[in-house]
Amino acid sequence: MLYQGRLKTVLITTLLAAASLSSFAVSQQETDQEKNARRKGLDISVEVKNRDSGWGDSKADMLMILRNEQGQESVREIKIKSLEQLGDGDKSLTVFNKPKDVKGSAFLSYSHAEKADDQWLYLPSLKRVKRISSRNKSGPFMGSEFSFEDFSSFEVEKYSYKYLGNEKIAAKDFFKVEQFPVDENSGYTRRVVWIDQQEYLVHKIDYYDRKNSLLKTLTYVDYQQYSGKFWRARSMQMINHQNGKSTELIWNNYTFNNGLSEGDFNRNALKRTR
Repeated sequence: MLYQGRLKTVLITTLLAAASLSSFAVSQQETDQEKNARRKGLDISVEVKNRDSGWGDSKADMLMILRNEQGQESVREIKIKSLEQLGDGDKSLTVFNKPKDVKGSAFLSYSHAEKADDQWLYLPSLKRVKRISSRNKSGPFMGSEFSFEDFSSFEVEKYSYKYLGNEKIAAKDFFKVEQFPVDENSGYTRRVVWIDQQEYLVHKIDYYDRKNSLLKTLTYVDYQQYSGKFWRARSMQMINHQNGKSTELIWNNYTFNNGLSEGDFNRNALKRTR
């Protein structure tokens, strides 16, 4: 009986050791898979950024269409200028021309790769330039379903990444990548992005709020190519799933390499819109 008891103890110990080794192997395998997913998500996102480089500067006209839960619309006419920055985020100036209640309002944004963006808003009713705090960038931009954060240029360093797999939508192949904001003041815990495998263009983004609930979906529609290289969506449609509202941006009259300079994007540029 004593021999049988010892044999049973050895057998149990051996099984536990084998189970532990098996568990370690599975854990190691999962770790390797996670590393590969992070690396592939990063590589795809780097390619997205690289393919949209070299445009220098741009100008465009934009219609911002705000729709409430009942589908009622209000339309704003906007002009946007952007300046590409090498080694950092891009600069942009957004000026509202119509309707009368927002005419002259202007928004200046300096996106950054590794620190908080610098953003300023000029409202004619206040007759002063207001700096947007990094803690407030998750707030709505001019009453739309876009936040101040959404108007920042995409920079690879702003996120960590996870490749989620491939997906076919309407006979088109997409990469599906999860992006986690590095900035603790971001209004999002994560974004899930669909990127087409041919041109590496973003076609859809799901935004998850700080409670990790689906907040918004942005869809890019009708991509057009400019100068034989640069792709821009003619329409960007943001739907807020939590309040039933939506905002559509319709872009027209894109031009590139207009000779814009840093002087077109300083604080005085906000004053010149008055």
